Amino acid sequence: MDEAHNKPMVVDLDGTLIRTDCLHESVFVLLKINPFYLLLLPLWLFRGKAHLKQMIANRAELQASLLPYHPEFLEYLREQHKGGRRLVLATASNERYAHGVAEYLGIFSDVLGSTLSENLSGATKLARIQSLLAGGFAYAGNSSVDVSLWQAADEAVLVNVAPGVRRRAEASTEVVKEFSARPNHLRCLIRAMRPHQWLKNLLLFVPLVLSHQLGDPQLVIQTLLGFLAFCFCASSVYLLNDLLDLASDRQHPNKRFRPFAAGDSPIAHGVVAMIVLLVMAISIASVLPRFFIWVLGIYYLSTMAYSLWLKRASLIDGLVLAGLYTLRLIAGAAAISVAPTFWLLAFSIFLFLSLALIKRHSELQLVHADGQENLVGRAYRSVDTETLAQLGTSSGYLSVLVLALYINSDKVADMYARPEALWILCPMMLYWISRMWLLTRRGEMHDDPVVFTVQDVRTWWLALFALISYGTATYWEQVRPFLSPILD
Repeated sequence: MDEAHNKPMVVDLDGTLIRTDCLHESVFVLLKINPFYLLLLPLWLFRGKAHLKQMIANRAELQASLLPYHPEFLEYLREQHKGGRRLVLATASNERYAHGVAEYLGIFSDVLGSTLSENLSGATKLARIQSLLAGGFAYAGNSSVDVSLWQAADEAVLVNVAPGVRRRAEASTEVVKEFSARPNHLRCLIRAMRPHQWLKNLLLFVPLVLSHQLGDPQLVIQTLLGFLAFCFCASSVYLLNDLLDLASDRQHPNKRFRPFAAGDSPIAHGVVAMIVLLVMAISIASVLPRFFIWVLGIYYLSTMAYSLWLKRASLIDGLVLAGLYTLRLIAGAAAISVAPTFWLLAFSIFLFLSLALIKRHSELQLVHADGQENLVGRAYRSVDTETLAQLGTSSGYLSVLVLALYINSDKVADMYARPEALWILCPMMLYWISRMWLLTRRGEMHDDPVVFTVQDVRTWWLALFALISYGTATYWEQVRPFLSPILD
């Protein structure tokens, strides 16, 4: 390495060494500790950004070992360090986080970060660097804020820069190395919204179907609007959940690939999308019956409580998940101003508790296979798998019992032309639940039962037969002429 390229290298942290922003991450760590800190953030910011960062850093810890580092760039820095090059970590993030990263990596000889009185950004960062390295330096950065430092540097290393920033950097100094791994942020954001989970919201159509009002266009439109409102609200909650669970997701075998946990999508994009989606959900809900808005509000607050506290309480988390599914049925009934029946709510609670326990059982199997005994962020241990299987199987079978009692009730005899056609639903449900748990115990179940259900061909066949059973029981007089040649 010649003298021109052996000058000390100053490395930016946020967006360069790591694929995230320490300030943004620490805010959500703080809110997970106590959401009421949100009220203090504007007061801290009023006293300056450096004060804000210090107050957050005093209360919220970031685990350096769990941050999403840029692998290729980090490998390059390790090679430079082995070659004897002096590396300096200089960041606008609080010095507590900067020292944590430097201690974890062990390749930086000096660390510069923001303090209570100084926000180390722009001209302030440049002045600190020049006072430390009077003989010149190379600078590695990623954003337009770094252009002024590249202008003062002897050479530049670019990491995930936009085309416009690249041109400005090339006009400022010699670019000796570039690392580019810019994912499609829009695609990553959509993936974080989990549109495949919107299938859960089809439950809003169940009250419409069971009340035999599918032929009413107005009610169909109202249910469709309710469906959209729940989709946007649910995605808003998914984004919030992912932002609050960054540390635990990074320790999960599958969840570590989620866009925010992996650093593929900026946290700021998630915050904006979360707010926009919630506003859209409320706007749509405002044109529906008032009780629907109350149900949507209860759903949102329940999911907030789940994300912040309840998911860490064993068994309660499963009951809450089952309750959130049931709230969708209540919302569907509220959208068309009908009352959900006791039978429907009881069936829902038992069935979805079984599915929630399948999810936890599968996650425990995954972490156990990964060499861990506890499920990070949850109150479950590997020893609980057998108990969860027993509880989940029992709950699933209880849902079939409720279905059987409902089919045998006087209400069904009054509502359906051929109620005995519904009996086929009971053995189909018994088979489906038994198979779900059989695959779960074998370790062949996806850690998200919804994903498995969507991809499972047998489930789709069972759903088709269930629709045929319902159609026969409801529209027997219309169906009978087509079946008479077979029956005769």
